[in-house]
Amino acid sequence: MADQTPQPRQTLLEFPCDFPIKIMGARVDGFAQAVIEVVLRHAPDFDPAGAEMRPSSKGNYLAVTCTFRAISQQQVDALYMELTSHPMVKVVL
Repeated sequence: MADQTPQPRQTLLEFPCDFPIKIMGARVDGFAQAVIEVVLRHAPDFDPAGAEMRPSSKGNYLAVTCTFRAISQQQVDALYMELTSHPMVKVVL
């Protein structure tokens, strides 16, 4: 019978590193600001001026890419969890 002991999660990232995260949602007022506020909670040194925004081809959705200085896998995971649970966010990559 195989050992069922949980193994620590492996990561290919070496911390600290610059980590881009793309957040997509409906193109509505306040979406980009809401996303940036969440990123700043987890990465206080993130510069909002560095956020890249691209509307979808039909203009219904907006993708916001934020590249922040990640210091740990736990930081990245916590940010991802908060973003994916945000009501304005559709997808996080």
